Amino acid sequence: MNETIYANARLVLPDEVRHGHLVVRDGRIAEIGEGAVPRAALDMAGDYLLPGFVELHTDHVEGHLYPRPRVMWNAFAAVTAYDAQIAASGITTVFDSLRVWPDKRAVGMDGDAPLLARTLSQAGQAGLLRAEHHVHLRCEVAADGVVEDARALMDACDVRLISLMDHTPGQRQFLTETHFRSYYKKKSGMSDAEMDIIVADRMSAHALHARPNRVRLVELAHERGIVLASHDDATDAHVEEAVADGVAIAEFPTTPHAANGSHRAGIRVLMGAPNVVRGGSHTGNVAAADLARAGVLDILSSDYVPGSLLLAAFALPQMVEAITLPQAVAMVSANPADAASLTDRGRLASGQRADFLRVSDAGPAPVARMVWREGERIA
Repeated sequence: MNETIYANARLVLPDEVRHGHLVVRDGRIAEIGEGAVPRAALDMAGDYLLPGFVELHTDHVEGHLYPRPRVMWNAFAAVTAYDAQIAASGITTVFDSLRVWPDKRAVGMDGDAPLLARTLSQAGQAGLLRAEHHVHLRCEVAADGVVEDARALMDACDVRLISLMDHTPGQRQFLTETHFRSYYKKKSGMSDAEMDIIVADRMSAHALHARPNRVRLVELAHERGIVLASHDDATDAHVEEAVADGVAIAEFPTTPHAANGSHRAGIRVLMGAPNVVRGGSHTGNVAAADLARAGVLDILSSDYVPGSLLLAAFALPQMVEAITLPQAVAMVSANPADAASLTDRGRLASGQRADFLRVSDAGPAPVARMVWREGERIA
């Protein structure tokens, strides 16, 4: 029997914060207690112990592969550096968001999903990854070939989540062509002439492919038991479409109307933790804190900053009076775990996996000092 006791800690439990100790035995949480500890224990010096974070939507790995526009890094080095950052941020389970977005003219924008999936699998099989990794396919429904590419990835790797995206100018996140051009020129470094080609192609592809591709991707997800997410919903029609498709998660709804509609329909609403930390959306869409005040925010995602989950979990109770620290922590642990049907993690509770992190709040921002996955320290 392999047993370790972590004592003198502020345990963030599902319904309360309790001063006590945590007993880990053979990779599982065996006991949660308070008062005197009868056996030798590791002193946590009054720091918090939180359940390990479950990250459903981060495309941060693509930023490691392409650290600058048109600069491609060594894939294995990119993946292992990304994993180390994920683990150090307190994320013990991560859904690596890989873009299935066939568009070879947009260098660095299609995400190189097959390469990243192969490399993540290789690193995992070699025992070189700290966090537990699953695959989230971000499927651009208007892209020609997206269904075939997605099916190939489903056959090749452990796909657990599919999000249905549409970044066509005039759709969802990009209500105007000007907004689309501004965003992607900054992100890709393309010229106006290159952007002209991209815009024309996207508009044409949307008319030809968006609807049939969405229908087929939804069918594939249901056939294979893969969780579905909608993306950037803005209107009643978007929510109705998500309900009809059996969507479980609404990623980054752009309006309060869509977020409220999704929540009422039983679809979990996911927003970006950077939105909380910054005090609003960097694209001018609805603020996550406003959705929290309305009681319709269920899950937070680190999106493009892995460390934002910890910051947001501690910031949200200060921003929204009705939200407690355990409720905010659930948005980055239990709630995303439940949405992904991972019932063995996300809570400090007996029988759960011993995925947890030690957090100090002694400085101006909370800091993850140590991180464990299944009882083994990974950061």
